[in-house]
Amino acid sequence: MEYLYIALLAIGASFIQRTTGFGFGIFIMTMLPFLMPSYGEATTLSGLLALSSSLIVCLKMRGLINWKHLWPILTVFVIVSAASIFVLARMQENSLRMILGIALILTSLYFLFLGNKVSIRPTLPAQMITGTLSGLMGGFFGMQGPPAVLYFVASESDKEHYMAIASAYFCIGNAIMTLFRAGNGFLTSQVGISFVFGLVGVVIGTFIGARVFDKIPAKAFRYIVYSFIGVSGIVILATLS
Repeated sequence: MEYLYIALLAIGASFIQRTTGFGFGIFIMTMLPFLMPSYGEATTLSGLLALSSSLIVCLKMRGLINWKHLWPILTVFVIVSAASIFVLARMQENSLRMILGIALILTSLYFLFLGNKVSIRPTLPAQMITGTLSGLMGGFFGMQGPPAVLYFVASESDKEHYMAIASAYFCIGNAIMTLFRAGNGFLTSQVGISFVFGLVGVVIGTFIGARVFDKIPAKAFRYIVYSFIGVSGIVILATLS
C-alpha cells in the first residue's frame, strides 16, 4: 500500500509541476516523510522523482532556456544546498518535521496574500538571495521551488520561457542534490524501489498536466494548491509527538 500511495502522490505532484512550473516537492513532502524510513530518504526520493518530472519538460523546451539567467542562481543554490544536506544528516527528524510544517504554512500564506504584490528585479543580488533561500529549502525540505519561481517569473518574457528555465533549474538542481544525498547515505535500496513505483506516477501526472496546461484557470488552481499546502503544514505540526 505504501508504494501505491507513493505512486498517487507522484501523480499529484507531477500534475502540479507541469501545470504551474513548480510545486512537486511542496506537494509530495506533505506525506512522503510518513511513508519512508527516514526524512533524508524522503527528500532523496522526492528529488529523484522531481528530477524525472522536470527532465521531460526540459528536453521538450530546451531551445527556450535562458542560460544567462539560470547559472548565477544555480551556482549559489548548489553551494547552499550541499551545506544544508550535510547538516540534515546530523539533525533530529522530529525537529525537521516541525520546521517543515512551519515552512509549509509560511509558504502558503505568502503566496495566498503577497504573491501577486511583490516584484523582484532580475539583478545579481536578487539571484544570490534567491539561490540561497532556494538552497536552504531544497537541502532541508526537498522543496526549492518557491524562491526560484519568484525570480524566474520576474526575469522571463512569457510563460513558455518561464516553464523552460524553471524545468532546467529543477532538473539540474535535483540531479546535483541527489549526488550530495547519496554521499550522505540517503540513497538507499528502499529509495530505489520506491522510485520505480513513483516514476509510473510521474509519467501519468506529467501527461495529464500537459493536457490541461492551457485549459485550467491557473489563478484559481494555484490558490487551491496553496491552501492545501497550509493545511498540510498544520497537519504535520499536529501529528508531532
